[in-house]
Amino acid sequence: MKITGNTILITGGGSGIGRALAEAFHARGNEVIVSGRRLDALQATVAASPGMKAIQLDVEDPRAIVAFAATMARDFPALNVLVNNAGIMRPEDLRRGALADAEATITTNLLGPIRLSAALLPLLMKQPSATIMTVTSGLAFVPIARNPTYCATKAAIHSYTQSLRHQLRDTSVEVMELIPPAVATDLTPTQRKNPSAMPLDAYVAEVMQIIERDPESKEICVEKVKRLRFAADTGTFGAVFDSLNPRR
Repeated sequence: MKITGNTILITGGGSGIGRALAEAFHARGNEVIVSGRRLDALQATVAASPGMKAIQLDVEDPRAIVAFAATMARDFPALNVLVNNAGIMRPEDLRRGALADAEATITTNLLGPIRLSAALLPLLMKQPSATIMTVTSGLAFVPIARNPTYCATKAAIHSYTQSLRHQLRDTSVEVMELIPPAVATDLTPTQRKNPSAMPLDAYVAEVMQIIERDPESKEICVEKVKRLRFAADTGTFGAVFDSLNPRR
């Protein structure tokens, strides 16, 4: 992925990693469009970065995604980068049998990126060079048991990303996977204050350095996430799982 000269759409761009990525790409001379459910957050994002654009989108709504893709094709015909960043993370007690949080998580974190990628792929394939970036998590590789569906959706998106990359191998569209560690954002109520979470500015700075250094990276892993990403490869999965899921 080239670091400048793109037209980039970032979902979940009103806060957290999405907003920080939007600001970093915008500062490097890219045209950036942020989308998300909360109009106030989007407006605050673009107000802080004059020239950035915002379009409201609820990725849980498949009809809204179709209409959104048509708008993007009309208003941003040079779109060549999609960053599938929007996501939710909720705790679940599987012993209670309640499914509302699980179903919402699957719709947002799994169906959302699949639907949006499918809707925008015809436009992306028209570009001389394009990128789809999926945002997964270190928890795709070692789950936290209190967030079972979140971790499962991120593992599924990792698998989907590999298949998408293989199917698009002979096209102009490259596929990258961004694999964050715990980052100090508001993804959960306590995450911003978690002392073990990586500071957001440090995380995005390292991500941009990786892309600049190796623009053909298939996976973008900062140092802090490698313990999770490669736990199975290094034979440390059990120990890492136990460290994330202490028995009390």
